[in-house]
Amino acid sequence: MKKIDVNNSWEMHRVGDDDWITATVPGSVYGDLLQAGKMEDPFWKDNEIESLKLMDYDYEYRTSFSCDDELLESDEVILRFEGLDTIADITLNGVKLGHADNMHRTWEYSVKDILKQSDNILSVYFYSPTKFIADAFAKAPTRGIEDAMNGFVHIRKAHCMFGWDWGAHLPDAGIWRPVSLLGIDTARIDSVEILQHHGQDTVELDIKPEIEFARKHIGSGSETGQLGVRVRVIDPAGNEIINKILNEDNTKNIHIDNPQLWWPRGYGEQNLYNVSVDLVKDDGTVVDNWTRKIGLRTITMDRTKDKWGERFATCVNGVNIFAMGADYIPEDHLLGRVTPETTRALLEKAVFANFNSIRVWGGGYYPDDWFYDMCDEMGLVVWQDFMFACAVYDLTPEFEANITAEFIDNLKRIRHHASLGLMCGNNEMEQFVKERKWVSKDSEVRDYIIMYERILPKIMKQYAPQVFYWPASPSSGGSFDDPRDENRGDVHYWAVWHGDKPFSEYRKFYFRYISEFGFQSFPSKKTVETFTDDERDMNIFSYIMERHQRNGSANGKIMNYMQQTYRYPSDFETVIYASQLLQADAIRYGVEHFRRNRNDDRCMGAVYWQFNDCWPVASWSSVDYCQRLKALHYYARRFFAPIMISCEEEGMLGSGQELVRLPFEFPKSIRLCVANETMNTEKILVSWQLRDASARVLESHEEEITAPALTSVWLDKVELPGIDIYHQYVSYQASMKGQVISEGTVIFSYPKYFCYEEPHLQATVDGDYITVSADAYAKSVEILNQNEDLILSDNYFDLNADSKTVKVISGSVDKLRLRSVYDIN
Repeated sequence: MKKIDVNNSWEMHRVGDDDWITATVPGSVYGDLLQAGKMEDPFWKDNEIESLKLMDYDYEYRTSFSCDDELLESDEVILRFEGLDTIADITLNGVKLGHADNMHRTWEYSVKDILKQSDNILSVYFYSPTKFIADAFAKAPTRGIEDAMNGFVHIRKAHCMFGWDWGAHLPDAGIWRPVSLLGIDTARIDSVEILQHHGQDTVELDIKPEIEFARKHIGSGSETGQLGVRVRVIDPAGNEIINKILNEDNTKNIHIDNPQLWWPRGYGEQNLYNVSVDLVKDDGTVVDNWTRKIGLRTITMDRTKDKWGERFATCVNGVNIFAMGADYIPEDHLLGRVTPETTRALLEKAVFANFNSIRVWGGGYYPDDWFYDMCDEMGLVVWQDFMFACAVYDLTPEFEANITAEFIDNLKRIRHHASLGLMCGNNEMEQFVKERKWVSKDSEVRDYIIMYERILPKIMKQYAPQVFYWPASPSSGGSFDDPRDENRGDVHYWAVWHGDKPFSEYRKFYFRYISEFGFQSFPSKKTVETFTDDERDMNIFSYIMERHQRNGSANGKIMNYMQQTYRYPSDFETVIYASQLLQADAIRYGVEHFRRNRNDDRCMGAVYWQFNDCWPVASWSSVDYCQRLKALHYYARRFFAPIMISCEEEGMLGSGQELVRLPFEFPKSIRLCVANETMNTEKILVSWQLRDASARVLESHEEEITAPALTSVWLDKVELPGIDIYHQYVSYQASMKGQVISEGTVIFSYPKYFCYEEPHLQATVDGDYITVSADAYAKSVEILNQNEDLILSDNYFDLNADSKTVKVISGSVDKLRLRSVYDIN
């Protein structure tokens, strides 16, 4: 098959405006208008308001191209759009090819009879998405989350483009994925399904190519019957181990002996095999090729009944793993800015933080192929939502046909990936429909069941039978059967943050798999500077800061939690620092608790909300829009470490005691736990010290433990009834072969009451290494450079009147700044 890209020489204009401007394909309307100086930066201050108005217009794209004789002589020529956003008419040489109405689909048109050798004019006319949803909502007021614009449920477009509680109202449009012409000689390979059957030291591959014949050959006999399928398999070392012709009767005889299995990162190697499928004529001519990388593995969810209810554990190659990661949202409101380079930079930060899993949230879009390729390579198990979130839908025949095509397109595209762990029907709709939230008529409840518990399971069985399907997140398995059940399925838990509960509230629950929980913070000051130019803006209650906060009065919520925890910050930068420590501690409390309760597969997943941002904003992310790391991301590197020590302390935070009530008494104790999420049993030296504020050791203890693979090991509880909670704390470490591999500290008062001493932080630089020293207890030591873009092997760590050396991974080491909790005042 001959493929010609049609991504060059495009231009676009606002309909009614004679001024055509250069357009980038793949790209978007906003991106082209920005490039041409026709709009202001939509992220700057409150430019979003005017930018939104630009979507009340229609826009047209056009290009002119030539075709060579080889393409024109093909049996059939297909014009292929991999992504049109969203309501569009497509015209070629004055002939209307069709109407597109789904951003999540591939659109193809047969154009052989329309093409010319030169001066072909291709036009794509995009209709206003804002007018479309307004008109649709007026006719059928089907509803969804209040943060998004009315009517967003009526368009198959990334829901978050219309606003979310972390996203702007920027419903961009355009040709957002590549355009190409496909010249088909006889037939093409539409897709290939590869099923794996694992046995003892062997894997059998069932290769099922889906072949589409050119129209002139459909129903003819001789020529189409002369096609064969050749399969070649190259192992991870680059050796060709299979090269054979298949026919309809022997598609299952691809045997791979002694397979090198694919594992999530932390459990084994990410071995990938190259599978190449050729469609060949009798004379050996290859008419089409399909080549992908696959991993040999089994992957499903273990739902075995147990004494608590039912497991919900990712099971890879027969091993149940503890899922560690975060929720991924679209990387940018302007999709033309998302590239393989930006995605790789982001996913490398997931690896940096010891993720083994990532959840693709259902209010965005199905990521590009390169996203899944990178997850395969990096060992990140993908929880993939179908693109439905926080909304109800009317299942008209037209809507059903549209989403069915969407499902099939995307399943065919991504089902071969080693990293694809499961497909999930929707985000949060089972629980909301059960509660009748946003439901205005009974048929919407009926349609929910039909969509997620009949249509999708049927399509999954047909097109991706070896991919685990889950009806909703959260869910206990469907049918509105208590989707919030702590003891079955997955849970979204928001009592901490939305419910204003203290961090210690996590310890009351033993979720089987928590797929959303989060806490907000502000982005770095340098990121804030990308949307402000006035010092008056740099106040969290300023107009601009609150325009870049989409969760209602959340800036006040951050300050409410800060009041409970820290002393009042004296300046804007300290507010940012303190907010990031609050966020990091909130998620740490949860993850450490869940990992401590991993035994017997009770708690088997902690996926926090959220990984990244799509614009500069105060949010739940651990990596901000400019890809600067917040404190949470460094904490994640530690609390997702393969071997982690943590402390379940009793103190003021979890006591429920009010300072002014008498008697002001509560237990003071520690109980250490080592979580070993590796495949090896390890000998661990555990030590702890009682210290005063100067970090002087008052008491110490150590013992060696054996930590079996894939377990957590509790040490005995230690009562500390006489501890001075305002002047004394505990430090603890886990060591292997003389090296500390995990450590931490714990205090027993609120941080705001602890009497920190001035630690006199100092830093020295030696090449790619920074050594920071303190002469007293220093909590959450932050190292910043001038641009606040340093990435270090560790940051926001504790010092016990000692020093720590960290490696510089990227960023300049000029003009370093240091601070600790002592400086929050």
